[in-house]
Amino acid sequence: MAKKEETPLRRARRNYEVRNKTEREQATKQYNTRLPRELHDEICAFLKKNRITKVELIVAGYQALLDHYGPKEQQNKE
Repeated sequence: MAKKEETPLRRARRNYEVRNKTEREQATKQYNTRLPRELHDEICAFLKKNRITKVELIVAGYQALLDHYGPKEQQNKE
């Protein structure tokens, strides 16, 4: 497989990536998980049908868990 031709735009993008790599790594994180294929396909179909992004899914799930577990945690501290 041959490499693509070196162009000024490709060179500029590569330089940008090198300069900003650590800043980008600190600004974002990624959850590397594995799901069974059937469950993954079901989730993706649901998200596509309802026009929901994966980020929105994660935030909504996190908020639901906070709502579910939050009050119990507060009661135990009192």
